[in-house]
Amino acid sequence: MRPVEDLGWADETAVIVPVPAADQVVGRYRRRLAHSAAWGVPAHVTVLYPFVPPHLVDPLGVVEVLGGLVEEVEAFECAFRRTAWFGEDVLWLAPEPASPFRRLTEAVWGRFPEYPPYGGAVAEAVPHLTVGSTPVADVAALRDAERELAGALPFRAEVGQVRLIAGGDRPDSWRTVAEWDLRPRGVHSPSEVE
Repeated sequence: MRPVEDLGWADETAVIVPVPAADQVVGRYRRRLAHSAAWGVPAHVTVLYPFVPPHLVDPLGVVEVLGGLVEEVEAFECAFRRTAWFGEDVLWLAPEPASPFRRLTEAVWGRFPEYPPYGGAVAEAVPHLTVGSTPVADVAALRDAERELAGALPFRAEVGQVRLIAGGDRPDSWRTVAEWDLRPRGVHSPSEVE
């Protein structure tokens, strides 16, 4: 495993599941309507954010711990069939099934309990792929995107990777710190064999 670079340039970190298949469907909307897209964050479902402060990532052995957690998780497929909203602030796509994403969040949070999902600001972390939000666009623009997206749904996605990313609220500042492939389907993890 390569050493973690100095993350002094980053303000925060996140653990995500990238969803490259979503870029074809929502990429153009995210570029206009989602601040994270401008910051360089790919289309994704969040596992845990905000995560360990950048200066603590290496001292805590975060990369090794996350790698161990990820090797226990089997790759899976999901579908994005519908849009949903958090109030009138955030337009998002709902992954189905959502349970594998919830299990990833629970596993990572279980190992890093001092970093609850969204800083503890929500009662329940709902797996979602953000299309856009009102800090960037008005509700009318988000509703227009939702109508246009209706014809592009559903789409399926293979989920096979987890990433630790770091950055800040600056254009193109988020970068991958480490990434891990999920265990191939049908291959037993070491803990299942023992």
